[in-house]
Amino acid sequence: MSKWWRAAAGVLQTAVETPAGRSYHTIQAVPREISGHRVSARERAQGRIPAVVFSQSYVQKNPSDPTSFVASASVSRKLLLTAERKQIKAILKDIELPFFCSTSFPLQIRAGSGSSTILQSGKVLPIKIHKDEEGNIMNLVFVWAEDGAELKVEVPIVYKGEDACPGLKKGGILRKIRTSLRYLCPSEHIPQKIEVDVSNLDIEDRISMHDVVVHPSMKLLSKNETIPICKIKATDIEYTKDT
Repeated sequence: MSKWWRAAAGVLQTAVETPAGRSYHTIQAVPREISGHRVSARERAQGRIPAVVFSQSYVQKNPSDPTSFVASASVSRKLLLTAERKQIKAILKDIELPFFCSTSFPLQIRAGSGSSTILQSGKVLPIKIHKDEEGNIMNLVFVWAEDGAELKVEVPIVYKGEDACPGLKKGGILRKIRTSLRYLCPSEHIPQKIEVDVSNLDIEDRISMHDVVVHPSMKLLSKNETIPICKIKATDIEYTKDT
């Protein structure tokens, strides 16, 4: 019989926030007046990455459906930008994917490359990184992430405690059903990751979405919170031993 209740018996899984919900990296960018394939190709050839940043609010179409948040029609503060490839690669070396897209960053938009004149500043959240087949970054998409703004974010799950897990010691297998959870979340409470502790799980135990402890302002975008995110499955060898 499944003993999923063990997962909720202690502090087994929590959302981990970066200090003050921010990164110490400040992304530097310059305005880009026009878009298009040729313009983007020229920017990349000069060591830059085309980017866009916009603001977007969400509305819930169906109050009884927690997944029905959709982008409202109004989009404001949309800006075409160019970022330095060298800086973005340095940030990604320090904050690897997928955590890069659950971390907010200060942004400074300068008058030009090397200019000390700041035209605009704010806080942004990366939501998309487009790469080519060779893994080169082609484009970046950000949203404004000022405090109070509610954003959709995919928060990565990090599993820990496998070395102490009773079920794994008995020969079971940790089945990682989900690698992330999707939330609608105020930008100041976006966690960089969710740590799921499996150190108390036995064979057939599981941890479900509703067991994850997050800030009360975060809305899980799932119609069924009882869906498991991981479970300890017995191997064929284990079943053979028990029969």
